[in-house]
Amino acid sequence: MEEKKIGIIKEELKNTPDEELAGFISTYEADERGGVIKLVEQAKKRVEKLAQEKQRIWELGKFEREYEQFGYVCGIDEVGRGPLAGPVVASAVILPKDCDILYINDSKKLSVAKREELYDVIMEKAVAVGIGMVGPGRIDEINILQATYEAMREAISNLQVAPDILLNDAVTIPSVTIRQVPIIKGDAKSISIGAASIIAKVTRDRLMEEYDKVFPEYGFASNKGYGSAEHIKALKEVGPTPIHRQSFIKNFVV
Repeated sequence: MEEKKIGIIKEELKNTPDEELAGFISTYEADERGGVIKLVEQAKKRVEKLAQEKQRIWELGKFEREYEQFGYVCGIDEVGRGPLAGPVVASAVILPKDCDILYINDSKKLSVAKREELYDVIMEKAVAVGIGMVGPGRIDEINILQATYEAMREAISNLQVAPDILLNDAVTIPSVTIRQVPIIKGDAKSISIGAASIIAKVTRDRLMEEYDKVFPEYGFASNKGYGSAEHIKALKEVGPTPIHRQSFIKNFVV
């Protein structure tokens, strides 16, 4: 049988899913051509990184394993406390026991493409996902902290399955009777809080991209409502929109 060209093998490796790398390695490990040896080494490095990621995810589930005796463990996180425009969005996520979704992390540490990819996987595999959203008017009325709590309570109420214990990113949510465990920097320490941070971030980012089509002067698609130079310049020249938080923009609008 004629040997495959190295370029074809390289493309084959590129398209080989992580779970099939062992088969690729066994197929080409005996090939003594320098280019193929390098490709096999690349495949082995991918296998090693995959093992490291699986170990990281196992460690990220330590809080979930600690509290699974209580029943459904739910992670909660929010995004959008700091922007000048748009809502604050919270998400509540119940993952299956011993969840093995790889690459979950604090959403801020992930690329846009990876967040989008993980959003779909989490939505598919989660036991339940709830989303809560509080708009600018309500934020102005009750302040951003209380609005954040309100969004979190709404996210919990929108779960299709009632949680038995809540793992929260740093906060204790008032007026919630379910047991709560606040975890400092929880989105990087708990797999379910990390999943919630991804769902909340992608949900809000998509919404702000839609707002950008309505109010293109402010650059919402890129700044997501945060106070970028472009955003502040538009505020001063054009004025605020209905999605701006009046209590946040008083230093920029006369």
